[in-house]
Amino acid sequence: MKVILHDGSIEEHSFEEELGRGALRHTASHILAQAVKRLFPETKLAIGPSIKDGFYYDFDRDGGFSNDDIAALEAEMKKIVKENLKLERFTLPRAEAIKLMEEKGEPYKVELINDLPEDEELSFFKQGDYVDLCAGPHVTYTSAVKAFKLTSVAGAYWRGSEKNKMLTRIYGTAFSNKTDLEEYLTRLEEAKKRDHRRIGKEMGLFMMSEEGPGFPFFLPNGMILKNTLIDYWRQIHTRDGYVEVSTPIMLNRHLWETSGHWDHYKQNMYTTVIDDTDFAVKPMNCPGGMLVYKSEPRSYRDLPMRVGELGLVHRHEKSGELHGLMRVRCFTQDDAHIFMTQEQITDEIKGVVKLIDEVYSLFGFKYHVELSTMPEDHIGDEKDWEQATNGLKAALDELNLKYVINEGDGAFYGPKIDFHLEDSIGRTWQCGTIQLDFQLPMRFEAEYIGADGAKHQPIMIHRVVFGSIERFIGILIEHYAGKFPTWLAPMQVKLLPITDRNNDYTDEILAKLRARGIRCSADKRAEKTGYKIREAQMSKVPYMLVLGDKEQQDGTVAVRRRDSVDTTVMSVDEFVEMVAKDIETKGKN
Repeated sequence: MKVILHDGSIEEHSFEEELGRGALRHTASHILAQAVKRLFPETKLAIGPSIKDGFYYDFDRDGGFSNDDIAALEAEMKKIVKENLKLERFTLPRAEAIKLMEEKGEPYKVELINDLPEDEELSFFKQGDYVDLCAGPHVTYTSAVKAFKLTSVAGAYWRGSEKNKMLTRIYGTAFSNKTDLEEYLTRLEEAKKRDHRRIGKEMGLFMMSEEGPGFPFFLPNGMILKNTLIDYWRQIHTRDGYVEVSTPIMLNRHLWETSGHWDHYKQNMYTTVIDDTDFAVKPMNCPGGMLVYKSEPRSYRDLPMRVGELGLVHRHEKSGELHGLMRVRCFTQDDAHIFMTQEQITDEIKGVVKLIDEVYSLFGFKYHVELSTMPEDHIGDEKDWEQATNGLKAALDELNLKYVINEGDGAFYGPKIDFHLEDSIGRTWQCGTIQLDFQLPMRFEAEYIGADGAKHQPIMIHRVVFGSIERFIGILIEHYAGKFPTWLAPMQVKLLPITDRNNDYTDEILAKLRARGIRCSADKRAEKTGYKIREAQMSKVPYMLVLGDKEQQDGTVAVRRRDSVDTTVMSVDEFVEMVAKDIETKGKN
């Protein structure tokens, strides 16, 4: 399809290309806005970009939009597509641009124009009777938008500021054909069924409270899940030569000025005053990790020094962006900081990549890798940045790991490798990251004594595997739809005695299971067995044991798995060994 670029030139791009996909979806947002102006002409237009999975447009309309309004808008959009309107780009001098938007009664567009640099070209796109301030890109005709759907409505502050008016944001998606659209909508429906907030409530994993927006409460079952993940984390890190530390949750302003966070990250930090001194609740663990490194003299013989921390960090997120466990204001970050020499960079990065690959493979995640380079807002010498970036590239190349370059998206102190997981329904999540840092050791004047007897500056790796443990749990809930593998399941075995006569036998089996560390409980209610089975299935317990007179007499158990209608009879010891092995091997046997 033909795409009108930012400079007005036209190029051929397919929907499979990011530019082509973005142009088509950006055009869909303009079609939506045109439909809104046709049906509800009093509405004021804000902005309407394409986004990763579709597009949105923000509108200022009293009362917002009802379900009936959305249906009417979709119908009008179909008309606009069928009209095959040509998109035309034109530019205007600033005064004429402001006059045009004022005549059309679009105050938000006027504000945008006034805020643009004096030397910036003001471009517009026209389709039929509709004109919008826009840089593009767009497709050349509305008929290219062959398949679209308006998916949801939400509130959004103008320009993302809570000080501004709340607008109505209409989300949608668009594809180049109906088949791809239908597949996407099917995935969307599946995602709703897997919503970790609903499943988390049903399974008693976590809760949120209005007394602490963005601060999750973990319930007993959720703590089992969280601690099991942490136990696994500790096991593999101990094996790979990491030591574990814990640093304070609050440290003074001087530390954060030294690290650069006070100047580059303060808007996301919670601060307070103690004894007339500014303090900040830590948004990251690394500055505290630097103090640990500096707590005693270091030699080249101590390096590489791999230091892990499961640190609770706090970051201010806007209330409108909070979302279950996926976007919170406090979370446990499974950090590690590796201090090393220049010669150790490639091997250490390769070791971290292998560790992350091991973890993600265990959970059945596919992933792709991005290498993010120096941002505009950075600290340090560009030569150090180049050296650090080349170190990351060398490790990835030696591992023959495919990656894409994400220009300008590194941390302010160094380039990074990001791991984007793909879950069971094809969604991607950014979790693991490896960041190479020359700057923090320099800012903290960290040193080690080299083989030559001289002082040298160590190089530092920041890395996480889970990322935020809370967010990773949210991802796992949706990835497995709550049906965790046995080793992770909060409740691993549910015993279902048929009558009270079987209760003593049930207690004997409970004792044997618990002696092997297997999480289990019994449902001794006077309910029908079929009802108990359904309830256990709803709770997503991996194994159910039906225990009646026959099983009690023979010393057996009738085993029913979570997703099966079949029952297998085996001895108690055989069952205990089977489950213990399932847990020990984490389902890999």
